[in-house]
Amino acid sequence: MLIVDLLTAAAQAAPQNKFGFKEALEQGGFIAYATVVILGVMSFGSFFILFTKWFEQAKIMRQYNELKASFWRAPSLKDGAAKLEKNSAWRQIVDDGLAAEEAHGKMTDALEAHDWLHGSLARSENSVNARLASGLPFLATVGATSPFIGLFGTVVGIYRALINIGIAGSASIDKVAGPVGEALIMTALGLLVAVPAVLAYNYLQARNKRIAELLSGFSTDVLANINSKGAVKPAVAPAPAAAKPAAAPAAKA
Repeated sequence: MLIVDLLTAAAQAAPQNKFGFKEALEQGGFIAYATVVILGVMSFGSFFILFTKWFEQAKIMRQYNELKASFWRAPSLKDGAAKLEKNSAWRQIVDDGLAAEEAHGKMTDALEAHDWLHGSLARSENSVNARLASGLPFLATVGATSPFIGLFGTVVGIYRALINIGIAGSASIDKVAGPVGEALIMTALGLLVAVPAVLAYNYLQARNKRIAELLSGFSTDVLANINSKGAVKPAVAPAPAAAKPAAAPAAKA
């Protein structure tokens, strides 16, 4: 019993040095907590924008595949627009083109009328691209600034380590490990937030460029169809033929 009591007393008297994440934040105080909160908000915003924009892009691509299958088989643009989903990017371009066509006949100069129609479709196309690009500047900002926010926490942690060394008069590990560990954690968090944001930005930007190409091509086709009074249409794949019913076997004599 005496030995157990001595060991327990020694364990209680020994300094309890904890260098976990929670302890590092407690040692860093307000600056450490503020840095982690800011990086957390940036990380949440980055993933929110990634998933919401990905679903928005996927919806537009799905609508484009449906458009290729049925839109240009319609006898007119109005009939084709009726087959598209409301509030879709492709429906917007067609509706804006039809609205511009109505004002097209009011212009006496043929060149000005063509420029008006072309500009109206380009404006509609640009509005769709701008809507798709919303949120991407936030990803770029997070990717560019989060490493520096983490570096700020690192600098503060190293400064605290130097203060502890100066107070203690020696660079003992128990005086340095806590602040230095805090500094390394802040650096790691900054990189952990920045890397996914940069990857998400590049990925979404590449998909936006592909969608912009499709929008530009569709807008050109709509312009040509309007100017030709419906005579010019892009080549479409033939509709799948309906399966013919199997012929009945000939009756035996």
